[in-house]
Amino acid sequence: MRVLSVFGTRPEAIKMAPLVLALANAEGVTSRTCVTGQHREMLDDVMSAFALTPDYDLDIMRPRQTLTDVFAGVMRGLGAVLAQFKPDYVLVQGDTASSTAAALAAYFRSINVGHVEAGLRTGNLNSPWPEEANRRLTAIVTTRHYAPTARARDALLNEGHLPDSIVVSGNTVIDALLRVAKAVTSRGRLKTELDVKFSWLDSNKRLILVTGHRRESFGAGFAGICEALRAIARRKDVQIVYPVHLNPNVRAPVFERLAGCGNIALIEPQSYPHFVYLMTRSHLILTDSGGIQEEAPALRKPVLVMRDTSERQEAIEAGVARLVTTAPAAIVAAVDELLDNEDVYRAMSGGASPFGDGLASQRIVRDILQCNPKSKKSPSSALVMSASRLPQPLPHVAFR
Repeated sequence: MRVLSVFGTRPEAIKMAPLVLALANAEGVTSRTCVTGQHREMLDDVMSAFALTPDYDLDIMRPRQTLTDVFAGVMRGLGAVLAQFKPDYVLVQGDTASSTAAALAAYFRSINVGHVEAGLRTGNLNSPWPEEANRRLTAIVTTRHYAPTARARDALLNEGHLPDSIVVSGNTVIDALLRVAKAVTSRGRLKTELDVKFSWLDSNKRLILVTGHRRESFGAGFAGICEALRAIARRKDVQIVYPVHLNPNVRAPVFERLAGCGNIALIEPQSYPHFVYLMTRSHLILTDSGGIQEEAPALRKPVLVMRDTSERQEAIEAGVARLVTTAPAAIVAAVDELLDNEDVYRAMSGGASPFGDGLASQRIVRDILQCNPKSKKSPSSALVMSASRLPQPLPHVAFR
């Protein structure tokens, strides 16, 4: 069974890393990884953190490249990889241009596609843009849909995808998160190093962790976010830490509006273990990231989502996340309520995590083996999360 895992951005790498490790430990699988490389520095950092080395690197990163450039680069580069490795399955993750381009490249060669984190929908093609369209396009050519939740499965069923093609696996990001969180909070060399690295954090203030990178927020959206952060920073009881994305469309407005602002620390993007450490130290999180909407509830951290829509409605419905848009007044009001109302904070931080139990990667590997196109066995249908039916979790990874 030959399986090629393809990914290119930092979030994809985090979510695919535990699956790549699980494939490497699976009997009967020849596993290879191909990175597209459009987030060069941040991607390499994640690969190093999980001690992974790609077998193929398309290296498509170019200054100010467009989505068209990414699609063309991935499809051109991946063609040679597919011809050489001849995989039975190509695994892609999520909603990026690299995932959709890789899925199409495999489909054009009649290669089975497995879509990790399938079925997330907002119903609005323009929000998030272009991620909503990417997910729908990928689904059309997907052989096996690995849906993180029952809601995601239902979305796929409503679009007409066959029930036997869908597995409710949980989200692999929880697999990654739980391992790293254990590593950065347990006594040992890594925690000691991180305590020293972030010794400038003020333990007498509540930490607000911020991330932002969505294309739909470029321009007015980021201006609104920055205005809100300046207002929140006037409080004496908080410390805002913002690892700023490398995209120039993010860095320019953020540094222009927030550099030198008291109580706001603008820092470089952090390695995944370092960022998880900051999440564990945080009081609440402001973000437009899809992955953090999944991770924060697992760490019992309230998350305020600076977007108009979310394809992670499970978190909204569970009360552990809240949409606040990019309007400054809405962001400030939501932050003030969490800081000043203990009952509201307790309700958001104490809710259930709806996105998995840390065993999603094992479920996906098991399904891939059962769906071996070289075997006459038919795939099982409607596999769901059930820890009692699974192999044991992978051995602990020594993070760097």
